Amino acid sequence: MVDILLNYGLFLIKTITIVAACLFLFGGIVSLLFKGKSPKKDHVRIVNLNQKYNDFAQTLKREILSKHSLKQDLKKKKGKQKTEKKKQKQSTESRRRLFVLTFDGDIRASAVDALKEEISAVLTVAEPTDEILVCIESGGGMVHSYGLAASQLMRIKKRDIPLTVSVDKIAASGGYLMACVADHIIAAPFAIIGSIGVIAQLPNFNRLLKKHDIDYEQITAGQFKRTLTMFGENTDNDREKLKEELEHTHELFKEFVLQGRKELDIDKIATGEHWYGSKAIELKLVDELITSDDYILSKCESVDVYEVTYKIKKSITEKLPLGIRNAIYRLVNRQTSLN
Repeated sequence: MVDILLNYGLFLIKTITIVAACLFLFGGIVSLLFKGKSPKKDHVRIVNLNQKYNDFAQTLKREILSKHSLKQDLKKKKGKQKTEKKKQKQSTESRRRLFVLTFDGDIRASAVDALKEEISAVLTVAEPTDEILVCIESGGGMVHSYGLAASQLMRIKKRDIPLTVSVDKIAASGGYLMACVADHIIAAPFAIIGSIGVIAQLPNFNRLLKKHDIDYEQITAGQFKRTLTMFGENTDNDREKLKEELEHTHELFKEFVLQGRKELDIDKIATGEHWYGSKAIELKLVDELITSDDYILSKCESVDVYEVTYKIKKSITEKLPLGIRNAIYRLVNRQTSLN
């Protein structure tokens, strides 16, 4: 049985190597094919959600209302628009705005590249009377990557612009590190919240290499330049040092969460556990149970709502399915993750 597992491990390493080589070769061929052709430029896309939902409503009304009812509705709508325009002319204050951004996080928080551009764009026009809503969906990932993503949200707070974070599915670990920056956190009842903990994991093939008489050489300067390794022989000292690093990172995580959520019982919630939204509100991890859709629709009645998206041209590897990208990255890099 042991031989079978070892042979399978060796086969897995060979397979990953072959796949990586094929991807590299494929990427090279594609680069040559498109060499000299100007790629599509990155750009910001703005959608007026008030107009979008209004168009949806008009389409439905044309299908379900009688001609008489439709005329009455249009007459009523025109009257309402005239009243609003009159109020705007009489008012010295401009109409408030809500800017909607989306962060769909993978293990490397690669969406931070688009997020920082979206925030930069919005900050050129946003005022303290406006609001920014960031819709976060992430199960967490690498510490430094999600630390940067959280820092991008801090830019909004420093400008005294109200920041709301919504969670429809999951904001765990690094995802919650980002969410806790907000002035107000909303979540769907079954959204997964929390997981305030840190984890590091990697396979070790040292015994497999020894069995096949393969030596692994690693030379470092500095006692703890490298602790655990995939191919070398790990020691108790290596494990203890890594454990110490994880504990330190966990303390930083807890301190950061408390900066934004001072009312939390940090010892109770920083156990690495996660909770659904309905329980998370009891623990004060979130402030309100509502989906991002309902929140945006409710705002459309009184403010101008704009969805801001920064489109980045993706590389070949970024176009791979998320699960494959994460699996390759875990195997190639020993990572410390918020989890």
